[in-house]
Amino acid sequence: MSHDTDADNGAPRHLTEAERETLEAAAFRRLVSHLRTRTDVQNIDLMNLAGFCRNCLSNWYLEAAEAAGLPLTKGESREAVYGMSYEAWKALHQAEATAEQKAAFAQSKPSH
Repeated sequence: MSHDTDADNGAPRHLTEAERETLEAAAFRRLVSHLRTRTDVQNIDLMNLAGFCRNCLSNWYLEAAEAAGLPLTKGESREAVYGMSYEAWKALHQAEATAEQKAAFAQSKPSH
């Protein structure tokens, strides 16, 4: 069976590394923008359904900055994802998790 992707990164073979990174960056920005508009979706729901949340994205962003030797704080990485400080987002949008959400989270135990 023939695959038309690069086995190392899943990108179509005809894309250069720079093109792939441009597309990945655009997709990341779109995901972040989408999550900023869907404030009704709680982080615990994301964790329970997908195994990651906005905090995970901000942590991955921070890890990428650290790997590149770029100065960035945890607060700055969260602001890059949330569009505001984490504390402000929580005050405006975060609801108390229900017993059902907490039980689902305890059962799924995301490993990261």
